[in-house]
Amino acid sequence: MAFNILVINPGSTSDDIGYYRGDKPVFEVTVRYSIADLEPYEGKNVTEQLPLRRKLILDYLLDHKVPLEEIDAVIGRGGFIRSVQGGVYAVNDKMVNDLETGKYGGIHPSNLGGILARDIARYAKCPSFVANPVVIDEMQPIARLSGMPDNPRISIFHALSQKRVARLIAGKIGKPYEKLNCIVCHGGGGISIGAHCQGKVIDVTNGYEGEGPMTPQRSGSVPCAKLVEMCFSGQLSQRDIHLKLRGKGGLVAYTGTSDVKELEEFIRGEQKRPGSLINCTPQQAKLALDAMIYQMVKYIGSMAVVLTGKVDFIALTGGLMHSKYIPQEIGRYVGWIAPMYVFPGSEEKDALRASAQRALEDPKIIQQYN
Repeated sequence: MAFNILVINPGSTSDDIGYYRGDKPVFEVTVRYSIADLEPYEGKNVTEQLPLRRKLILDYLLDHKVPLEEIDAVIGRGGFIRSVQGGVYAVNDKMVNDLETGKYGGIHPSNLGGILARDIARYAKCPSFVANPVVIDEMQPIARLSGMPDNPRISIFHALSQKRVARLIAGKIGKPYEKLNCIVCHGGGGISIGAHCQGKVIDVTNGYEGEGPMTPQRSGSVPCAKLVEMCFSGQLSQRDIHLKLRGKGGLVAYTGTSDVKELEEFIRGEQKRPGSLINCTPQQAKLALDAMIYQMVKYIGSMAVVLTGKVDFIALTGGLMHSKYIPQEIGRYVGWIAPMYVFPGSEEKDALRASAQRALEDPKIIQQYN
């Protein structure tokens, strides 16, 4: 049966919104907020933006003549709630409270997804959900030990994108996701690489907190002793260190840009050094790009070991996979492990729509947050 589903995926300066009758989009839009739009909220809790974002979504529904009473479900991107198993969760008071207060990991713009979903669902008198938030934790116990009992490994990753792509490929090869072993690499501003075993992500790199390969903007795993020296050198503030780890690390630290398309054009000689690039040559820029790929494939290989070599496929997804060079190079390193599939982009809106569809078709899969 086809259902009418509203999807809300908020970001720091934009909202990705889609409304679907069955699998047919009535509209799909990415609304970007200007500096002027967001200036009144600077320095405030991101939940202060709820009236602005709620009105925008309701206006889009009105513009497209979508009556609220026809909506069967509203689903939002899951934010930083407590660690949970993968799946679809009904938005309840406890979840909204945790999202609003930032109890688990602070107030991230993605926290608005669940709050907005419930707000609009109340107008529409329909259920509201989140699905596969970034804090999904299905790691096996042995994977949690880091070497520091008071600093365990934590599961934070692109769960929505990873699980969606894994399910799509499972459907293509005619086997249930829950019966397969696979490795999924999501590559964007952050990179996460997960070992999926029989429907559970039993080990995964936490790119959000600095684990795994370097990325366009993040340093990834770095030598610890030198990092400690930098922290206590007196020359860098705590904010400086955080920016080195996330925001000004990785490719941007080596080249001056996190724009991989721009970087590849410079390497190929298709344009002069863009203004954003620091004083590096095309050869140095290529070395930095190749080093990121090299680190990615090392972690893909490590996840193959986690799965004891029993890997049905490797999936590459995220914005980085719009590049022809990056997946080609990854395949050169790891193609011998298992068949490789490339899904550029994040598939997040479609992942949310499909999750809500499954929940409405089979309410038994809906989980309660407590």
